[in-house]
Amino acid sequence: MLCGPSGTGKTSLLTCVLGLTSPSHGRVLVAGDDVTRMSKRQLAAHRRRYMGMVFQFGELLPELSARENVALAALLAGVAHTTAYDRAEALLAHLGVPEGGTPTAYLSGGERQRVAVARALITDPPLILADEPTGALDQENRDAVADILFDLPKRDGRALLVVTHDQAVARRADRWLDLIAGRLAGASG
Repeated sequence: MLCGPSGTGKTSLLTCVLGLTSPSHGRVLVAGDDVTRMSKRQLAAHRRRYMGMVFQFGELLPELSARENVALAALLAGVAHTTAYDRAEALLAHLGVPEGGTPTAYLSGGERQRVAVARALITDPPLILADEPTGALDQENRDAVADILFDLPKRDGRALLVVTHDQAVARRADRWLDLIAGRLAGASG
C-alpha cells in the first residue's frame, strides 16, 4: 500500500513501475528486470507477463462490452480467441459483473471498476498495480472493489500494490508506505 495526499507522486511512481515514464535517476526492478533499460517491445512483453493495472477511472473502451474489454487484454497477450472470451466471462461472473453485451459506458461506476479488475487479472500476472481504484466510488462499491483486490494476495498469491489517499482502504493492507512530497517517509504495518 502506498499512501499520500493528492499530488505527492503516487501515480508517477506507478507509471515508473509500468515503464511508462523513467525516473530521473535510479533503477526500477520488476520481477528482477530493470524496466528502465528495456526497449518498448521488451517492456510491452514484460508488462503482459508480469503486471496487471487497475486505473483510477477504469480506462475501459466505452463502446465495448465488459466481456470484450476484458478479453481484449488477453487477445493482445496472444491468448486464443475462445479461451480469452471464456476466461473473461468466468472472471466477470466471479466479480459479479452482469454480462449482457451492454457497452461499459452504460455500466455503473462499481461495475466498471470490477471490469477493470477483471482486465488486470485476465493474463494471470503475478503483480497487480492499482491507482486509486476506489477513489471515484461510493462507500458500498468502494468496499466491494477493495474486497476483491485485497483478496488476491491471499487467494492467488499475487503481489498487490495499491495507491490511495483513502484511509479506509489503506487500513486493509498488511503493509504500507507513506509518500510525502515525492519521498517515501516511512513504513507502517
